[in-house]
Amino acid sequence: MKNLPYRATTATGSNLDFEFPLHRDTGDPVRVGQMISAMLEAIDREIALVGDASNGDVLQAVAMTLAIRARMIHGSQDIAARMAAELVQTAIIAAEDAAVSGPQAGHA
Repeated sequence: MKNLPYRATTATGSNLDFEFPLHRDTGDPVRVGQMISAMLEAIDREIALVGDASNGDVLQAVAMTLAIRARMIHGSQDIAARMAAELVQTAIIAAEDAAVSGPQAGHA
């Protein structure tokens, strides 16, 4: 299985280095990384414009967005929902192993 290395930098300057396992049917790993960056940048812009949002609200919005995208897929909703859940679980497990460097701050 191929991995996607990805570095995210928090607002406080911490670096998070991930090694995300890619799904066997991934079409374009570079594009996957670009979409991650675009979505994180959109969240940061939204928070900067409207004001701070709780981590729970951000996670809830991301989860609901994933559910919407999964529902937009033509075909079996059971398969789309299962794939979305599997991809999230794989990403969360990989995130547990992310290397963190720099200052850390924030609330869970």
